[in-house]
Amino acid sequence: MEYSIGEMSEATGIPISTLRYYDREGFFPGIRRKGGGIRVFSDVEVGTIKTVECLKNSGLSIKEIKQFLLWCQEGDSSLEHRRGMFYERLEETAAQMEVMQKTMDMIKYKCWYYDTAIALDSEQAAKNISERQIPEEILRYKKEHYGFL
Repeated sequence: MEYSIGEMSEATGIPISTLRYYDREGFFPGIRRKGGGIRVFSDVEVGTIKTVECLKNSGLSIKEIKQFLLWCQEGDSSLEHRRGMFYERLEETAAQMEVMQKTMDMIKYKCWYYDTAIALDSEQAAKNISERQIPEEILRYKKEHYGFL
């Protein structure tokens, strides 16, 4: 398939200006151009964009992503480098997810706490609620992070 830059932007949610920037940075070395220099994106570029966005979301800088794409152009001689980079991203992403899960747990706890305080018309009443009135997930979080009831 072939896609215009506008179609690519719409399909991926990436602004046209960012796609042009990626092209200037050399992310699409094999991109075809029509008359007047108009870019014609193919499924190859779609795959590159998906990989770039994944790496960006995992915390890599544009410079590091550019290095990865250079390794891709090198072929088989860089397979170990590329694999190693993805294993590093896997570990880093798992660590980020753990932090985000703890954040989510705290937010869920606070939502329950304030919902309860409002329902009881008293924050003190929410603080003094009996253990059997607390949902199991909330109780587990409270014990793990506050160490008391």
